[in-house]
Parts: sequence; structure tokens; C-alpha cells
Amino acid sequence: MRTQQGRLAQLVRASARHAEGQRFESSTAHMKFNILYQDDNLLVIDKSPNVVVFSENQDTQKTLIDFLLEQFPNLKSAGKYPRHGIVHRLDKDTSGILLVAKNSKTLFFLQEQFKNREVIKKYTALVVGAVKENQGKIETLVGRSPKNRIKQKVYLPLEPGSKGKRKAVTRYKVLKRFSDKSGKKYTLLEVAPETGRKHQIRTHLSYLNHPIAGDKLYGFKNESFTKSLKRQFLHASFLEIKLLDGKKKKFKSELPQDLIRALEELNEHSQ
Repeated sequence: MRTQQGRLAQLVRASARHAEGQRFESSTAHMKFNILYQDDNLLVIDKSPNVVVFSENQDTQKTLIDFLLEQFPNLKSAGKYPRHGIVHRLDKDTSGILLVAKNSKTLFFLQEQFKNREVIKKYTALVVGAVKENQGKIETLVGRSPKNRIKQKVYLPLEPGSKGKRKAVTRYKVLKRFSDKSGKKYTLLEVAPETGRKHQIRTHLSYLNHPIAGDKLYGFKNESFTKSLKRQFLHASFLEIKLLDGKKKKFKSELPQDLIRALEELNEHSQ
């Protein structure tokens, strides 16, 4: 069930209750998102693109956690500034499922699941080019690029500069294949990262020479896509975790309209 925009403030000030199956919309400035689920310990958000989750520098843009702290003041007791209850990261222009713990106990409990690779995560990504194999696994080291401090870079074992870099594992499978009017090929992937390194999916797919469509940081120079795509085509579509009571819970997020429109401008091919 959807509510009208602006009702979130009234809803969240009430006592927290199980909200599975209901979707609430809210917006502030340029911030829009749905709440997929909430209980006394957990908030699950369907994040829109162009939303910074939490500040990692001196950026003055209002972040998602800034807004959530206004609505859920108790989040200040979950974790530390600037993340507070944010369990895992999503890049500014990546949309989809994001977990927010309402207290430190839940935050630690969920972060341990991520650390121990007990969380099942799946993303939907459209990449440039025709991916040859229908499924595959990418396993490398990943660390900050020495040439561009805002980018990550793949390192191979024993490669100069690889010391201290962290292992990253990403699995993928082909969902559909497309081409544009000029014949340029694209591949729609389901991507399942087994580790959680910064920019991991974007870095790994760029390493395969199949960068994510619309990715200005990791894509090919002078790469252009359809006019409708204003950001990287990457969406966190599925997440499975264990709740504090021991029960497993699955969350799903449908592809947002901007990404659907981008696909509609392409021609689908058989596998």
C-alpha cells in the first residue's frame, strides 16, 4: 500500500511496528525513497539515485542519514558519526535496498553477517558490450588507484602495489542481451558480490572491459548511452539477511523507472 508523499513524518513518529508489505514514500529537497520494511530494530529503505547515504568528506549536501536522524533521533545511539545506523554502503547514484539499524546491537549483528559473508546480495547491472560467458566469477585484490584517489583499482597477487590490498569476489550471470539502433551491444547482468569493497562491482566489471552503462567514473572515455540514462545502471535488487530472532528475511526491489526507460530504448536479443 502506498501513502501520499509527506505522511512519512507522521508514520515514523508513531511507535515502530511491523510494516512488511507496505511501502511509504517520502521526499526532502532532492531526496526520495520508499520504506520496504521496519520493526523495532531495523529499517529497510529502497534508495533512489542521486542520494548520498552519509558524508565521507566535507561535502555540505544533505545526506540520507541526516534526514533519518531528524525522523528517528534514537539513531544517534546506533554506531558512530557519520554512519550511525547505516549497515552497508550504496554509492550516490546506485539505487535499491539499504539496511539501517535502529540500535547498536542490531548494527553489530548485521555487520557481522556482512563480514562473515552470510548475506546474499544481488544487483542488476547493464554493462557495455557483449559478455561472452553466461556466468562467471571475478576474484582479485582491490584498492585505491594511485592515479585517481576517488577510484578503486584491481590488483593481482604479486603485482607492484598489491601489498595490503583486500580480496574482492564477484559472481555474475547474464539475464538478457541488447543492442542499440547503431548495433552497439549491451548485456544485462545479475551481479552477486561476495565481499563488500568500495566500488567493487563497478571496478570488477570495468576490469572485464564491460563497464556499467552510464558510469562516468569507471566507463570508457567519451562513452555515450541513451538520453534517458543519467547515472550508472546499477540497482541493488535483492538482499537476504538473518534477523535478531534468528529468522531469515528476504527483501526485493523492482527496477526503477529511469532504468526501465533505458532498457526500452534498446533491442533485446536471444541468449
